[in-house]
Amino acid sequence: MSQSSGTKTATVILSIVTLGAALALGTGTALAQVKDKNVSEDQILRALVPEKKPLTRGLSTGPQQVDQAAVAQGQFVQKIRGRATRSLSFAEREEIADIVKDKPKIDLEINFEYNSAEISPKSLESVQALGRALSSPDLKGSTFVVAGHTDAAGAEAYNQELSERRADAIKRYLVDKYGINGTDLVTVGYGKSKLKDPAQPMAETNRRVQVVNMENKATASK
Repeated sequence: MSQSSGTKTATVILSIVTLGAALALGTGTALAQVKDKNVSEDQILRALVPEKKPLTRGLSTGPQQVDQAAVAQGQFVQKIRGRATRSLSFAEREEIADIVKDKPKIDLEINFEYNSAEISPKSLESVQALGRALSSPDLKGSTFVVAGHTDAAGAEAYNQELSERRADAIKRYLVDKYGINGTDLVTVGYGKSKLKDPAQPMAETNRRVQVVNMENKATASK
């Protein structure tokens, strides 16, 4: 009887230990998943540093056409540098959206306090990584678009204003904490007009800040 009781006790203890290990592993996995929402400085650099294009020789009309497009884009970027977020017209916001399609970019899942433009403490790690990345020699001096996006909840006008405030909050943090020239950061809000996942309009992935390297070093401050 004593041996049987001892065996049962050992089995119970083993089960508890196994359950505890499983719970600990599960908690660790959950924490890892939460932490993964924060991106590293290296990840941001890899996303935003332009790929070096090999020099090629071709017909004279080819390079001229490319240069003309680049000049037009450069002139537009110069025009919007230093502008207040809310001063951008709908047409200018759409032109920015069109230009950034082919530019180095990264989406950051940055959380804010509810109904606020205050950056959530759990997202500071990503914003700080962004500040370090934009301060690096590989990126310093370029012009960057900081675009705020919301999910589909709420009225269009409300979301537009909220996305602008949140883009401005990121800019202020980068200027205040990392000394980045505010003129090099073009902030724009898109509200709920450009959902990342239209199939799930309320999904968290739609609430994001997109950072785009406009590669405009020729006119950006040094």
